[in-house]
Amino acid sequence: MEPRVEDYEKLGAFYLGRTWDRRAGAVGEELLLYDSKDLTTHAVCVGMTGSGKTGLCISLLEEAAIDGIPALVVDLKGDLVNLLLTFPSLSAADFRPWVDAGEATRKGMDLDAYAADRAKLWKKGLADWGQDGARIERLRAAADFAVYTPGSDAGRSLTILKSFAAPSAALRDDADAFRDRVQGTVSGLLALLGLEPDPVRSREHILLSNILDAHWREGRSLDLAGLIRAVQSPPFDRVGVFELDSFFPAGDRLALAMSLNNLLASPGFSSWLEGESLDVGRLLWTETGRPRVSILSIAHLSEAERMFFMTILLNEVVAWTRTQPGTSTLRALLYIDEVFGYLPPTANPPSKKPLLTLLKQARAFGIGCVLATQNPVDLDYKALSNAGTWFLGRLQTERDKMRVLDGLEGAAGGAHFDRSEMEKILSGLGQRVFVMNNAHEDGPVVFHTRWAMSYLAGPMTRTQIRALGERNPAPSAEPKAPAPLVAAPAAARAAAVPAPEADRPPERPVAPSGIEEGFLPLGPGAPRRGRVVYRPALAARASVHFANATAGVDEWRDLELVAPLEEDVPTDPWEAATRLEAGALDTDSEPLADAAFDALPREAGRAASFSTWEKKLEARLYRDEAITTFSCRSPKARSEPGETEGDFRARLRALADERRDLEVEKLRRKYASKLDVMQRRLRSAEERVAREEAQYGQSKTSTVVSIGKTILGALFGRKLTSAGSIGGAATAVSRAGRASKERDDVKRAEEELEIVKRELGELEALAANDVAELEGRLAAEELDIDAKPVRIRKSDTAISRVRLVWMPWVLDENGRAEPGFRLD
Repeated sequence: MEPRVEDYEKLGAFYLGRTWDRRAGAVGEELLLYDSKDLTTHAVCVGMTGSGKTGLCISLLEEAAIDGIPALVVDLKGDLVNLLLTFPSLSAADFRPWVDAGEATRKGMDLDAYAADRAKLWKKGLADWGQDGARIERLRAAADFAVYTPGSDAGRSLTILKSFAAPSAALRDDADAFRDRVQGTVSGLLALLGLEPDPVRSREHILLSNILDAHWREGRSLDLAGLIRAVQSPPFDRVGVFELDSFFPAGDRLALAMSLNNLLASPGFSSWLEGESLDVGRLLWTETGRPRVSILSIAHLSEAERMFFMTILLNEVVAWTRTQPGTSTLRALLYIDEVFGYLPPTANPPSKKPLLTLLKQARAFGIGCVLATQNPVDLDYKALSNAGTWFLGRLQTERDKMRVLDGLEGAAGGAHFDRSEMEKILSGLGQRVFVMNNAHEDGPVVFHTRWAMSYLAGPMTRTQIRALGERNPAPSAEPKAPAPLVAAPAAARAAAVPAPEADRPPERPVAPSGIEEGFLPLGPGAPRRGRVVYRPALAARASVHFANATAGVDEWRDLELVAPLEEDVPTDPWEAATRLEAGALDTDSEPLADAAFDALPREAGRAASFSTWEKKLEARLYRDEAITTFSCRSPKARSEPGETEGDFRARLRALADERRDLEVEKLRRKYASKLDVMQRRLRSAEERVAREEAQYGQSKTSTVVSIGKTILGALFGRKLTSAGSIGGAATAVSRAGRASKERDDVKRAEEELEIVKRELGELEALAANDVAELEGRLAAEELDIDAKPVRIRKSDTAISRVRLVWMPWVLDENGRAEPGFRLD
């Protein structure tokens, strides 16, 4: 019988399939509903090619998305991009762009016919598992799906520059976390350069670590260009007890700087510097707090580039995790499609330490790690002993099987583990049949995976990913963020700014007396050929104080602003300013040799103008600058300093999920005690039935027990029925003795059974009512969020002296100007 939606759409439960009858070799009736909370103790999925591992993991990610749980999905083969191939209408036209033309040819079908065949197959497959287009629509509506392709523009680009930015003060205050962040960032960079990333033996690692340490402890960020300069002139003169030049001579430092510069100058590396920041919070939630499934596709990268990205990513996840409040509820998922090479048993690649840290510590913060592989012999099973759930499919070799058994035995942690029985189970697994060994349940369960809602088209190429972005936009657009105080970066306005005339003199204009000057360096991605021309701009730092006792706000913020000075200076030049993080504007004291200069506007030639502009900036900040605080009545909560509305909504959702899990657990305990009472009643009835020899009484009793198990299993998943209470009763009843054939005894036994039936029905109705009441209460709790602006205290606003900054532009042979700097 096909499952119904009400059978599997349960509170905090993932619908992964149905139990598998090993004797009959067929799908059973009992649903496999996996408790999402169990993933906080992590999971491992192992299976050879063709085992159905990808389909199982995609189904798990679908269930998480429907439940509002965001995920970071690292896709090393291109299979997980299939999560975006969701077609609620299940029409042939939706499938056609993604079907395999070669497979269609082998089947003797044209693309239209093959697409219709795939659509029909998917519709039937979903129906067999109680699913349809409506559930696909719920999946699309529940979360935002995005594909990122670091190092490529096929999907959304990701820049790694943020990884060299100074970490938060909270992380800097955590000595262990800060040390791990420094070492991880340097290890990833050296791996990309092909150098030994050993934190103890590698002098390159030690030098770069000391440079990052010195800058980050002072809250100063670096980009790659800044790191190259710091290698040549480090901010210290000793390393340990040795003089700097003895430990790492200047000539050798120049060679390291050249290696870094070659990387920066490489045309292929420019794509790593463009796009969205590698911000874990934004990868997991949109700006409005909607959960997001971010698929990080890295199939196109080289091995060194993959290791670099994985190391940077995992360290970012560790840093973000440590900023989250503790919880026992699943807050987010990190899924790695093929962990082979990143967690080996003996070697120590730079990815291993942060992954070990996550496996040991992330559970306390509600972050679940799911690691998949088809190469079990190459994994560190001591590390994987931290995983509470193992999904095991068909394995390729006996050696693979032995290593998996070793891992399971280690994960048992001294508890009883029947190795021989597990070996028998593993030997009999077929396609899409897995054994789940969950530390939170009594024993292993063999099950058949459900049909995936996403169309499993196989690995996606970059061309297909690019087409996917064009054809399959997000199901609902994000609302636009309110306009900031300042305009977009000047780089974005390049087309609107006329190029300087080629015959302008290269002389450097003279700044007014007492006005500080600085020169922006050429940034990553600057054009490699052309003449550099400096254009003038204003720069200022401001320190502002937001205070409101009612809103619980008492916060200082440092701002840095840059505003271009064009020929006709507007009344308020700060209208076109770009806002930066404090300390982000790194300038040189001297310009590049042979560079030309635009003329200074007349107003900028007077020192009095800078005083006027400083006052205008102060007035503009007081008028326009504000932070918004958020509050919610139910659940009662207030936003933290610096928390966006999206982050606030995500936190409230986590609180709601945590409360949901607690309520469900209360219901489980409530009905577990009732089942214990029922078990005693059944055993009492068994004592009477044991005196009967009629087969009629025995079969009748077994039927009633089976009904009770089905009812309560459907309501609460596996947890309530795996405790052994009902199963124990069924075993006791099956040992019923030979009953008397006397009709009076049979009648009394039947009467007792009717009482049990009635009480089971009452228990079912009571449980269903409690669950419906809980679901209704949770559904009714729409987040009603109030926003309140808090403005700055004018008396506390402090603006450092406004200075003149020269911004480099590069002119090509046709006189077109491109910005040679970055302001993000």
